[in-house]
Amino acid sequence: MKSMSARDAKNHFGEFLDASQREPVVITKNGRPVGIMISIEDALDTVLPEMIIDRESGYDAWLFEKVAGTIKRVETGETEHIEHSEAVKRVRERLKARFSERTA
Repeated sequence: MKSMSARDAKNHFGEFLDASQREPVVITKNGRPVGIMISIEDALDTVLPEMIIDRESGYDAWLFEKVAGTIKRVETGETEHIEHSEAVKRVRERLKARFSERTA
């Protein structure tokens, strides 16, 4: 993983952006890591898109209700438990589809 000082990132912004397209770039200040720049493609494989989506009023209550309902259905046997790797795969697919719709 490439590392670049905040000053170098500022003074060579074009190179900084180019580097972040190839691999994550750690930004340092006074020799300590303070941030990271990743490409949009790399961000799609994380939860970042979900974190920056504007949420409508009532979203948190809706999400809590959905999670509580799912837990209840799993406990009562109404639905099956999905292994972590499969759940992550499904979430990534949904995020990629959502991001594709927003950029189209």
